[in-house]
Amino acid sequence: MKDKALHIGFEADAVEIATLLQLADIGVTDSDFHSGLLGHIACLGSQGQKIDSTASNFVMAVVRSVEPRDALEAMLATQMGAIHAATMMMARRLNHVDTIQQQDSAERALNKLARTFATQMEALKRYRTGGQQRVTVEHVTVNAGGQAIVGTVAHGGGGQNKK
Repeated sequence: MKDKALHIGFEADAVEIATLLQLADIGVTDSDFHSGLLGHIACLGSQGQKIDSTASNFVMAVVRSVEPRDALEAMLATQMGAIHAATMMMARRLNHVDTIQQQDSAERALNKLARTFATQMEALKRYRTGGQQRVTVEHVTVNAGGQAIVGTVAHGGGGQNKK
């Protein structure tokens, strides 16, 4: 923060190369989107005027690990990182409660956050697969007097009849 404004930079000798690498990491080419997303990530790791670079870098690592293919996946990955961080915060809070009311509140929040993360994972999966599901249907017809076997059939060695 400089003069009440957020300034984001890289700790690298070649800032242009670092920027291009990060664009590739988050699956986008638009520099305005990149700048905006970095601002959101930096704010996730902030407490008032103080930026926590470790928290912001964690969210960025989550985004990179998802390997987004486009801007929508990058946004969802950012949300997933934020929800995970909040989930861990509520888990810590639940472990340090003093009253039943605090326990109930922390437990509800933790449950909602954990469910949200699972929903986000499912949304990412659906988005990446185009929402398509594959179902294999096998049809067997058995005529009157016939028999059908359901399951795996192994054929024997076909030994010879002995007298």
